[in-house]
Amino acid sequence: MDQQEQDRQEQDRQERDRQERDPSYCPAPAAPAGRVAGPPYADCLECGEPTEYGVATPGVVLCPVCEWQDAQRTACSG
Repeated sequence: MDQQEQDRQEQDRQERDRQERDPSYCPAPAAPAGRVAGPPYADCLECGEPTEYGVATPGVVLCPVCEWQDAQRTACSG
């Protein structure tokens, strides 16, 4: 095995080790800080449809469809 191949294998090993140690490598999407029961229900910030969250819920509130789409966009691809 030549030096270049050894270097490549070492870099691969270091990258795998870093990914295993780093808990934020593929973080899960954050949920709203605190769910407040409705009615009245808050409107989705992306599409304007009613959400499952009360109007007093802090943070970004999305309807189920937009939450699903946001999760797909931010999901770790592998």
